Amino acid sequence: MNSAWRWGAGCALGLWSLAFAGCSAMRVGANPELPGWTHRPSWSMSVVYSRTVVAPTRHYGEPYERGQPEIDPDGRRVFVGSSDGGLYALRAEDGSLIWRFETLGFVQSEPLYDAATDSLFFGSNDGALYKVDASTGALKYRFMTNAEVSRRPVLANGLLYAVNANDTVLALDPNDGKLVWSQHRAPALGMEIAGHSSALVSRGKVYVAFSDGTVTAFDARTGHERWQPFDLSAEAEQTLGEIPKYLDVDTTPIAHDIEAGPCVFVGSYEGGIFALEADTGTQIWTNPAVTGVTDLLLWRQPAHRRRTGRGSTLPARTLLLASTGTTGLWAVDPETGREIWRRTLPSGGVSRPVPILGALLIASTDRGVFLVHPLDGRIIDGFGTGDGVSMTPAAHGRRAFVVTDGGRLLSLLVSPPIGDSGRPRTGFSPGF
Repeated sequence: MNSAWRWGAGCALGLWSLAFAGCSAMRVGANPELPGWTHRPSWSMSVVYSRTVVAPTRHYGEPYERGQPEIDPDGRRVFVGSSDGGLYALRAEDGSLIWRFETLGFVQSEPLYDAATDSLFFGSNDGALYKVDASTGALKYRFMTNAEVSRRPVLANGLLYAVNANDTVLALDPNDGKLVWSQHRAPALGMEIAGHSSALVSRGKVYVAFSDGTVTAFDARTGHERWQPFDLSAEAEQTLGEIPKYLDVDTTPIAHDIEAGPCVFVGSYEGGIFALEADTGTQIWTNPAVTGVTDLLLWRQPAHRRRTGRGSTLPARTLLLASTGTTGLWAVDPETGREIWRRTLPSGGVSRPVPILGALLIASTDRGVFLVHPLDGRIIDGFGTGDGVSMTPAAHGRRAFVVTDGGRLLSLLVSPPIGDSGRPRTGFSPGF
């Protein structure tokens, strides 16, 4: 076993509790009470560069940066929104500015890059959905949705699908922004958790979760309802014995085929995780213990031989991962919903996990960035940023990008140690 990996395994159990002080300890030299390797247990991650990208003159910005960068690997560009109201196009190799597009609100959305037309689609808290030229930042059109758009739009079936925070689902012609169809549900009364679902387009349907605790499927072409709304809040009420305080279902549904048939996974903030039949919306299973869910990820590892080339082929693995702000980071069996592992997290929770080289990259709202083992949640590496990170990272090959809450773009390089059974493996594109 690589010695760096051995350090990572040895200090993983206590790493979450360390009081990180950014990277200052590494800059000023060794600390006899906290040796460098307790901060960086495996040295699998390194910072390629750090660039301030948020306009320093902003005076109305939010105290965090959310959304997720979008990577154009062929054009070597990174697109990212910010709390200063701008959408930035940056050069991936050094973070230098290509252009900036100004909106009338915070851009806390996940942009969508369409290589076929060299266009960028994204939403803003000003309530609009934008299409701009990815090379120049020139506006192609602006569609007013009348509520913030903070999730990534979806291109499928020749249409552009988007959801806003007012529980409105839109299907637009991506070329000119003309409305094809829309659906709206009355938002729930009372308290809500910030955020909303995006659309899942699969099997000719558009699956969307709403703030009133329901999940619904619409015909992807016409917008007609394809199954009755499934009320996750009613299921949560049976489990809790009282009406949930927060009805929200803000996670974007995920499609997957299990032994029971095609299904859709979705997470309720107070009701847990559910697997629903993709064609009817009938419940297959639920795990009510996974509360506080903000994001879901289906992680897959294909069957493969050990790196040494000796021994039997390791089986394929699939896990459903749930990020929460209250109960930790979870991995459950997609077939049954049974807990595989759970890790307690720092206050504030973590971002959606992002696969990179067989591992998982996550950001912590008050600690920094971490590389996590997907099969047991063990920490491989991590470092503090000083600012905290609310944004979900983006990754391609060995490179990753994320903007801290202080407005700094970090470009990361991941070089995992050599592992054996079940450990992160190389063999992917090196990226930029």
